[in-house]
Amino acid sequence: MGEPAGPPGPAAPLLIACALGIEQLALRTGRSRTDKAPGAVTVLRTGMGPKAAETAVARALGEGRAFGAAVIASGFCAGLTPGMHPGDLVVADETRFAGESAACTGTELLADALARAVPGRTVHTGPLTGSDHVVRGHERAGLRTTGAIAVDMESAATLRTALCSGPRPVAAVRVVVDAPEHELVRIGTVRGGISAFRVLRAVLPAFYEWHRSLLLPRR
Repeated sequence: MGEPAGPPGPAAPLLIACALGIEQLALRTGRSRTDKAPGAVTVLRTGMGPKAAETAVARALGEGRAFGAAVIASGFCAGLTPGMHPGDLVVADETRFAGESAACTGTELLADALARAVPGRTVHTGPLTGSDHVVRGHERAGLRTTGAIAVDMESAATLRTALCSGPRPVAAVRVVVDAPEHELVRIGTVRGGISAFRVLRAVLPAFYEWHRSLLLPRR
């Protein structure tokens, strides 16, 4: 028999990247209301667009506090699938942009955890595609034909940059703020935005559950 195992080392940190100040506010206020994470958590505001996300994430992962971090790209998105509503959740099984893709870690576990954290909200799982601009009308329909279920500007760049900085668990979770039948230019935008904000504020327990699962031994 070998020597008994010693105590586990410190948990790897968790980096949650979002683009907008309102997204960062939702995630930070949610953090103050939820259970404790298994390691250090940073909620990083990257700014809008893939270039801004790439720059901010690369810098954060190069700093000591986030070295080796698991990474979640989060915030709002546009749904591509008919029947989606503001406040629905999207869990990516992969992100896509400019011919590149990144596979996500623990998608099923994360989706189940979100269903428990935000009961009554629909959780969609599938490919999340990237764009360098706000997508509307015929463009949205075109992206849907690729099999993607939602689009945003930062998730794919965030995950690609994170993986280029070293192997690590990555995930992308977005809250639908507009959808084919609920575009931002229509009446009800404010109500949809408030709904999405409240959902984003409630996701932290699921993120922490996903993060804790990474510490468990694999069979």
